[in-house]
Amino acid sequence: MDIVTAQEMYERDQAAAEAGLAGPMLMENAGRAAACDLVRHIQKSDRIIVWIGAGSNGGDGFVIARTLLNLGYTVEAVQVVPDDKIKGDAAVHKQIFQASGHTVKKWTDVEDAEEYLRRADVSIDAMLGIGVRGDLREPYNQIVRYCNEAPLLRLAVDLPTGVPADEGVEEFTAYKADYTSVIEAPKLSAFLQHTQPWYGQWSVVEIGIPPKTAPSVNRRLWTVDDVKQTLPSRDDHSHKGSHGRGLVIGGSVLMPGSAAMTSRAALRSGAGLVAIATEEGAVPSISPYIQEATFVQRDTLDLSAYDGVAAGMGIGRGEASQELIRHAVTHTDVPLLIDADGLYVLKDFLGELEKRTAPTILTPHPGEFAHLTGLSIKEVLLSPFSLAEAFARRYGVYLVLKGPSTIITAPDGEQRVDATGNAGLAKGGSGDALAGILLSMLMQSTSTLDGLSSGCVLHGYTADQLVQQGHSKVDLLATDVIDGLSHTFRTLSSSIT
Repeated sequence: MDIVTAQEMYERDQAAAEAGLAGPMLMENAGRAAACDLVRHIQKSDRIIVWIGAGSNGGDGFVIARTLLNLGYTVEAVQVVPDDKIKGDAAVHKQIFQASGHTVKKWTDVEDAEEYLRRADVSIDAMLGIGVRGDLREPYNQIVRYCNEAPLLRLAVDLPTGVPADEGVEEFTAYKADYTSVIEAPKLSAFLQHTQPWYGQWSVVEIGIPPKTAPSVNRRLWTVDDVKQTLPSRDDHSHKGSHGRGLVIGGSVLMPGSAAMTSRAALRSGAGLVAIATEEGAVPSISPYIQEATFVQRDTLDLSAYDGVAAGMGIGRGEASQELIRHAVTHTDVPLLIDADGLYVLKDFLGELEKRTAPTILTPHPGEFAHLTGLSIKEVLLSPFSLAEAFARRYGVYLVLKGPSTIITAPDGEQRVDATGNAGLAKGGSGDALAGILLSMLMQSTSTLDGLSSGCVLHGYTADQLVQQGHSKVDLLATDVIDGLSHTFRTLSSSIT
């Protein structure tokens, strides 16, 4: 599923028009598809108000109101702009709405909103779409305020009024939807930490734009179905060397659990062999937890003996740690994943990454990415897509920018988004577990980007399954997720044993 900017969505509409799909037809498709999606949240006894603005979103609103009325729902269609603002395709569908015997009600003042909302159970926002620029003006800001305060179900079409489609916008006033029916493709703001909550839950409806006419984009949502199609299979005659020999450089006397969890997650995800390079004093703490791993001396590492390396978790941030990461960067010709403390000490020699020929993977959360780039966390959260792309291109790395929606970026700028997972992952150790899964997937996948994308989904999907099956978001631990991987692999692919 593609993820688009406002401009890319306009280009898709234009391409559809050039292919012969008239605007009124696409609007009919969009409105009917959205209506059929929204009825899943509506009862026949509900009293529904549809707020209709100008532009395509308003035109969709006329189609939605007509479709719901045809289905026997109780609907009031309220036009919130003057008649002269209803133009083009939207005017066509207003005429069809009225010719069908339905009445368009008009907004006149603030008291109207109060009166309409007093007798409504459901509010459907079809006022403004992807063309919003700047803060809301009257009457939109007034209607949004009253709707947000009213005790009713709030639904939205494409994106809630006032929510910017693109990244980079910090301040806005918006309709707070409980559910949004997204038209054709999700916009960037559906995955930003400060804008996604305004969507509520959401899903995408298809409106008939031919895929072959749609301009290509380099962003897409990576889902469980994608994981199923790309998971490596196991040959009946394979052996432990067939599935990757991994090295975990991490852990310390004070933080032994980091390397332990990364190593266990890698083995649970299918790695054939895992060795751990840690402080000698940490071995007694790690070995009882992960008996299948072996241990190697840090000062005599032969990095050429491994198919993949994960480094940085729990190693500390001192000079010795910096030299350890520098050595891994300059002396490995296999995939190298750097996480946690490794990212902190990496900043002083980022330029060395450009010289590597094997894939380099950095897995920061927003705070770590802010440290690497010299930006503030706020700047990272406002524009994660563009900043991640620029960084990945600049240093020739794969960047896994972690968050409620994780953005995986390749050196050529291609991006994937993983939207699985829940607040139960907001615990120490979750990143260590993810690093192990990613290490394993790197060693087993033919595509680095596919392997990283699937690894992120495996991590989040497992957490989701555990919460549905007995755990809560409060008690869930990283070790629970690691142990839950066995059920995930069993259910996602019968070919993996």
